[in-house]
Amino acid sequence: MSSEKISKKAGSSCYSFFKKRSFTTESLLLCLTIILFIFFSVTSPSFMTFDNIGNLLKQTSINGIVAIGMLFVIISAGIDISVGATVGLSGIVVALLLRSGMQIPSSIIVSILMCTLVGIVNGVLIYDGKVPSFIATLGMMTIVRGVIMLVSNAEMVANLPDNFTEIAQVTFLGIPFMAVIWFIIIILGYLISKYTVFGRNVYAVGSNTECARLSGINVRKTTYGIYVLCALLSAIAGILMTARLGNGVPTGGAGYETDAIAAAVVGGASLSGGEGTIIGTVLGAIIIQTIRQGGNLLGVNSFILDIIVGIFLIIAVLLDKMKKK
Repeated sequence: MSSEKISKKAGSSCYSFFKKRSFTTESLLLCLTIILFIFFSVTSPSFMTFDNIGNLLKQTSINGIVAIGMLFVIISAGIDISVGATVGLSGIVVALLLRSGMQIPSSIIVSILMCTLVGIVNGVLIYDGKVPSFIATLGMMTIVRGVIMLVSNAEMVANLPDNFTEIAQVTFLGIPFMAVIWFIIIILGYLISKYTVFGRNVYAVGSNTECARLSGINVRKTTYGIYVLCALLSAIAGILMTARLGNGVPTGGAGYETDAIAAAVVGGASLSGGEGTIIGTVLGAIIIQTIRQGGNLLGVNSFILDIIVGIFLIIAVLLDKMKKK
């Protein structure tokens, strides 16, 4: 048998092997997560300690909640650059209200309502104003950051009630309560994306907006719902962030939009819209935070870790483009 025939046969066999097993994005990400955990466990004795895993879950919970909101936006072929600022707004508002003497439930509700207003404005600008989502949310990010600095006088808001900060300290069956909230949001996000009319409409709008409109889908309501949901989840993340820090921080949430986009895209979401899963985004968030946490334990410069996350994002986008071809 000639070498050319052998090469073709080997290539055909390899193709059949991978086709039969059809590895999904989620399975590959799960393998990468396991590899990262093994690597950091071997290289850093403190990585697999109870305290470190607890801290990893807490921080991943905050970023992961924001990433789930971002996923719905990306599936709709949009982008929301204002999520980090919305996280900061939620955190600073709840801190100011608590310090003024308002009860915890009322403070949380007011904070969430203010942030959902940001989502409504984003939806109006993008759908009714026809402003590109990147520009609309970039402008909103700048406005919200200005509001935060104005209402806080660019100062940290301290002396928050112990009952509030305990949200970040309590555990449920050994799992941080913050992670429990994240798990609940993961389940709800999965159910919404898979089994609700709204979830199906999000995919339809992201795949082809005009076809979705001609099919009878209310694109306006869907667009509003997407950005309100994203802002709502960012608000929850901001409240948890403030509880964990024990203070309202004016710069809170800075850079969260990058990690949220990276988690969704690394998790298999397409920036062209119409693709993305909750499980993939969750694994993407875990991978990114594991890299940051493990890198910090090894003494890796934080700027280098930012470079690594950026490389992951670029590779994910390139792979998506190659797949489209």
